[in-house]
Order: sequence, then structure tokens, then C-alpha cells
Amino acid sequence: MVAGGPPQHLRAALLMLGGTAMFALMAVMIRLASQSLHTFEVAFFRNLFGLLAATPLLLRHGPALLQTTQWSRYIVRCLIGIASMFCGFWAIGNLPLAQAISLSYSSPIFVTIAAVFMLGEVVRARRWAAVGIGFIGVLVIVRPGSAEFTLGMLVAVAAALLSGLVSIQIKQLSKSEPADRIVLLTTLLWVPMSLVPALFVWTWPQGIVWLWAVGAGLLGTGGHMLWTRALKIGEVSALTPISFMQLPIVATAGWLLFDERVDRWTAIGAGIIFAANFYIAHREAQLARRKASTAPAEAAGPGN
Repeated sequence: MVAGGPPQHLRAALLMLGGTAMFALMAVMIRLASQSLHTFEVAFFRNLFGLLAATPLLLRHGPALLQTTQWSRYIVRCLIGIASMFCGFWAIGNLPLAQAISLSYSSPIFVTIAAVFMLGEVVRARRWAAVGIGFIGVLVIVRPGSAEFTLGMLVAVAAALLSGLVSIQIKQLSKSEPADRIVLLTTLLWVPMSLVPALFVWTWPQGIVWLWAVGAGLLGTGGHMLWTRALKIGEVSALTPISFMQLPIVATAGWLLFDERVDRWTAIGAGIIFAANFYIAHREAQLARRKASTAPAEAAGPGN
């Protein structure tokens, strides 16, 4: 922590909040671009212009930033990430904005589950109960069997699941890799991964659509930079609920730009998911403080 600066957990929260705002605005740009372009093209342009936005990182650190011994992890992380991107972008382009973002909030629930298997975290009964409640919130929004249910909603849930896996992988990479390298190499790999499917549906953007495409890339990379730094210095499960700040932004944009209203089931489901994620984050913070307070005592025990 820098002398005189805010505490580390506060800096992490502010970084996550800034990244969340950028991702919310990126979602608006994606929705606007998706009115004219296929999802694969929107993803490609987001990554292409995002890579241009990340170029100063290479100028700042030099070619050494491209050197890593974790290429296999980057490739797996990027393959899962690009699948999550395709699903998430499709949902933003085809579902009501607030609904698509609300379903993306289930990602922290999947993070908690994945952390058990990928990070070895111990999750006890109360957090498992919160995970179950969170899934109830997802069901309230999706309402399987109702007239409002569509398979597109499951695409949004799939994006959240894959995004949760990506969060865990970033946390793993952050143990040995600097945040700027993660951002640059991820975006660099995403460009060809998204270009190949885009070529099969290619049409050139026209007029103002270029602005939406460029904006999505710049905001996406900016959000990614802040998000990666936040995850590097903070706890995954404590930071991810901050992403709920996307909802008021996209809900307002959906109302003003697309004449969309947030239906009551989406609002209720999002509230349930938020409550579950808030408890998970609160419990994680309690456990972290308990672990920090017992560590000095253990270090001072017999034989030390």
C-alpha cells in the first residue's frame, strides 16, 4: 500500500467500481452495435480496438511484457473467456438490457463453486445456502416453463458461468503474472480467436456503428485493466458483488434508448441474487479477518 493512500481493500473496491461502470457503458455500446452487426463481429471489433487501447502498456513496459511461462494457462483462460464473451454479447444484443445484466450477476455464485475446486477454498453450509438462494433468484428471472421463458436466457446464464471460471483463472494467473501482462496477452489472443468466426458473417460497419464498435473496445479494455488490478489486490468473492452497480446504468440506458422497462420478475430475481452475493462477500470478509487475526498467534506458538 502506498503511504498516505487508501487501504488496499478500498483501492480494490474503487478499481472494481470503475471497471464496472466501464463495462456497463460497454454493454450499451454492444447493444447499439448489435443492431447492425453479428455478435461475432461485435466481439472482434471490441477486441481489435481494445488491443489498440492496450498498446501503451507495451510501450511502457517494453517487449518483456510479452514474455511468460504460462502460455497454456493463457490459452485456456482466453478460450473460456471468448466463449463467455460470445454468449454475453449475444444476450446483450437480443435480451432486454436489464435482464441480460441481471442474469450476469449469477457469476459470483459460480465463482464460489469454482473456488472450491480450483482454489481449494472451504465453503461451509451458510455459504452453500447463499449459493442455493442465488440460484433461486436466477430461476425467478428465467421462469422455466412460463410463456416468457426463452432459450436465450440460458445463453446469458452460460455467459455468467464461464465468466465465473475466468475470474478464478485471473486470480490464479495474478499470483505470478503482472496485471498489465494479463490484460495485454489476453486481448492479443482474443483478436484472432474472435476474427475466425467473424469472417463467416462479415459485413463492414457503416456510419455511426463505427463509434459503437470503437467505444466498446476502449471501454472494454479500460474496464478489463481496472478489473484485473482489483482482482489482483482484493478477494474475488468480496469484489464481484460490486458489479451490481451495472444495473442502474444499463436499466436507465435501456429505458432512454430502447424504451425497455425492468419487469418485476427481473427486479425480484436480481434482488435475490444480490442478497445471496452480498452474504457470500460478507462471509468471505469475516473469514479473511479471522484468518489474519489467528496467523500472528500461530506464528508465535511453540517452536517459533
